[in-house]
Amino acid sequence: QVQLVESGGGLVQTGGSLRLSCAASGIIFSGKTMGWYRQGPGKQRELVAELASGGSRIHADSVKGRFTMYRDPAKNSLYLQMNSLKPEDTAVYYCNLWYTLRQERYDYWGQGTQVTVSS
Repeated sequence: QVQLVESGGGLVQTGGSLRLSCAASGIIFSGKTMGWYRQGPGKQRELVAELASGGSRIHADSVKGRFTMYRDPAKNSLYLQMNSLKPEDTAVYYCNLWYTLRQERYDYWGQGTQVTVSS
């Protein structure tokens, strides 16, 4: 059974930093696309950063230069280092992993971790 478990959220002041972690079990990262999404109050879920199976990276314009996503295959974990946090970064952050097999897409999500940035 595939499980993604996020941790590292919390309350931080504007300008502060947090590092989110996503530990995966029941699946290995190789050949998979992984990423971080967030959903703010009253907003739709949006992509924050994605690391494709081929190695290409995407960071949303709103977080470029502030957030960095990286993974540790040895720990089967994905991380999101968030610096210079702003109140608008307040959201529930979700870890995502997906891949396609025989033209069928398989999507997995973590339970989310709350990040609150106070002004």
